[in-house]
Amino acid sequence: MERELLVTGIGGQGIQLLAKTLALAATREGRYAMLAADYGGEMRGGPSKAGVVIGDEPLKALPILPSAWSAIFAHRKHSEGVENRLRTGALVVANTPLVDPEGFREDLRVVAVDAAALAKQAEAPNALGFVLLGKYNAITRMVAPESLAEAMEELLPPYRRQHAAANKRALEVGGMTVGATEGRTA
Repeated sequence: MERELLVTGIGGQGIQLLAKTLALAATREGRYAMLAADYGGEMRGGPSKAGVVIGDEPLKALPILPSAWSAIFAHRKHSEGVENRLRTGALVVANTPLVDPEGFREDLRVVAVDAAALAKQAEAPNALGFVLLGKYNAITRMVAPESLAEAMEELLPPYRRQHAAANKRALEVGGMTVGATEGRTA
């Protein structure tokens, strides 16, 4: 079975690293994964989107997804069209307050998380993308949590290695909040 994830946000939220981390963790576990990145030329504030497809067998879906099983909305800015690509019953992890969980279609399963607050609690204020990924993974059980942490560490460029421990804490705090959701769930 193939599972698709769309991730949308703005540059500086870690959207691309989040998507790469999930794809690498899946392949390290012996699964198949494809990744597509779409981002503006700006470092911060511009559009940033990614698509990840993960499966247990060779993949049929392309990572440029006309429809998807799930999505992470880190920011509403530049997210136009993403919600329309979600199938009925799709999981949405919504980063509040930057994304209003009440603003989604009624046929979606929306789980809200205040990623900035949880990242601050984990003493990882710049790792809200990893909080969202930890939350998503705790709900979907896409990969083992330790696989995410290992993939994240492997993908960090040398000039960001000092953030590995904070990023790991962000993944963990996101993963621990499965029962404590805010907003609506459908």
